[in-house]
Amino acid sequence: MTSESQHSPTSPSHSGVIRRGTVSGQTEAILRDMVLDGTLAPGERLNEVTIADSLGVSRGPLREAIQKLAGEGLLQLQSHRGAFVRKYEPREIIEAYELRIALELYAVRLVIARAGDDELAALRVLLDADPRPAPAQSDVPLTAGPYVAELDFHQSMVTLSGNSALTAASLTVNHRLYLALTHTERTQARREHAHGEHQAFLEALCARDTPLATSLLEKHLELSLANTLTVLGLEPRSDGIQAAHDDNARDATPPDDTTEEPNHG
Repeated sequence: MTSESQHSPTSPSHSGVIRRGTVSGQTEAILRDMVLDGTLAPGERLNEVTIADSLGVSRGPLREAIQKLAGEGLLQLQSHRGAFVRKYEPREIIEAYELRIALELYAVRLVIARAGDDELAALRVLLDADPRPAPAQSDVPLTAGPYVAELDFHQSMVTLSGNSALTAASLTVNHRLYLALTHTERTQARREHAHGEHQAFLEALCARDTPLATSLLEKHLELSLANTLTVLGLEPRSDGIQAAHDDNARDATPPDDTTEEPNHG
């Protein structure tokens, strides 16, 4: 059974009076935060009356926000039932990761060509702000939640590409992964490895070594995808094509015309 939202956005990220003139934008931002931080859980139905009253807005701006987030893939609209927080299937998560890999690998080429040394140095500051976890805690699971610091580092790198369309596409796919992985967890060991992979990638990026930087980033993202599949109970295949794709392909494949139909008589 799907729950219906009865939430009042009273946490710090949801509080505050929405000012006139910025109603639509602020409503959209607050609703997006409620989805991404888990205030509205995956699969939950949005109660428009309750949310609008909590925000002190009419249902018009709220419905505009719902339409916008549905376009971003964070909400799902069902005819005669309303809006629900999107729940992602394994295949959709894999496809989002594959899109993320494609976007970021191209972004690296643009960053190396366009970003200034001071901008690349700012990436190092961001990475250093996420300290490497202690090895003694390497087998302790982190609390459930999206990989915020990691996504911030990757998104900041893409922003340095100077391509607004690429940056927007990357942000959208990262929001989807953020939502899809909200209730997953990983060990400190994986976080430690990821931090080291970031450092190696950043060194190559600052050296403007395009082949090395793209190779390191691709390996890092593939390992991240493999870790996610493990968490989801799926098994990556050695050729890079995941079992979930095969399962969906089998489901979609029509039966062979030459196959003898079973006798139910």
